[in-house]
Amino acid sequence: METFNLLIGTVLLRPYVFVFLAIYLTLAVWHFGAKRAALFTVIAYCIAFLSEYSSTRNGFPYGYYSYIDTTRDQELWIANVPFMDSLSYSFLTYVAYTMALFLFAPLKRNGWDIRFGDTSKVHHSLKVVFSGAVLFMLMDVVIDPVAFRGDRWFLGKIYTYQEEGEYFNIPLTNFGGWVITGAAILFTFTRVNRWLESRPGFRDAGQREVPYQALLGPALYFGVLLFNLAVTFYIGEGVLGLCGTVLTLAILGVLVMRLRRPDLLPVKTSPVIGE
Repeated sequence: METFNLLIGTVLLRPYVFVFLAIYLTLAVWHFGAKRAALFTVIAYCIAFLSEYSSTRNGFPYGYYSYIDTTRDQELWIANVPFMDSLSYSFLTYVAYTMALFLFAPLKRNGWDIRFGDTSKVHHSLKVVFSGAVLFMLMDVVIDPVAFRGDRWFLGKIYTYQEEGEYFNIPLTNFGGWVITGAAILFTFTRVNRWLESRPGFRDAGQREVPYQALLGPALYFGVLLFNLAVTFYIGEGVLGLCGTVLTLAILGVLVMRLRRPDLLPVKTSPVIGE
């Protein structure tokens, strides 16, 4: 009962995290199907938790930091890590993965109705895995500095680094850790997914093609960035907000350039997959 109450407290304390999580789960079920969406979430959470637990003990992969347990009686913690923190890696890695697919997978287009074509040759590829890991890390360049200043907004002061970092108090080792963790999550999932897809007759309920599907994950990616940028400017961190804005516009520019490529195919109506 105590664990259940703490889980409810986690939702009430961090509702915006669970809004992003709910949107992610919907998109992931459409994309992968229900089983693989659950698998992605579990893999992401487990690897994220291990990375955070390790870093708070020995400094790898993010550098030495620790969580401040002022909310331990308000939300669920696993060992010395807030449950919601490791859980958020699931939707952050997923949207970074969809961004990488957007850059490398065949796309079908009818106006703004942009969908993925046949992704079978790229969705397990190392270039998608590692570009997804880099895009995952770039999100943290915007997220971590404002989260570090959580005592100035409704997040609250939740963690501290052992030493002051080089980028708005965040050590550069932290960003290297995000690349490592993102790559580990995406590599693990894509290998398991490739094995599942090789099984004869494998089907996954809920998987379907929907209008604008190739844009939905990137839209959530930029939604997370815009939320954090809004908070950054709200707390008066203008220089930090400007740096995050320039980075966000640069990433958006890469996607716009992708849309201008001449190899986009016309959208054709496709039947629901996996039903």
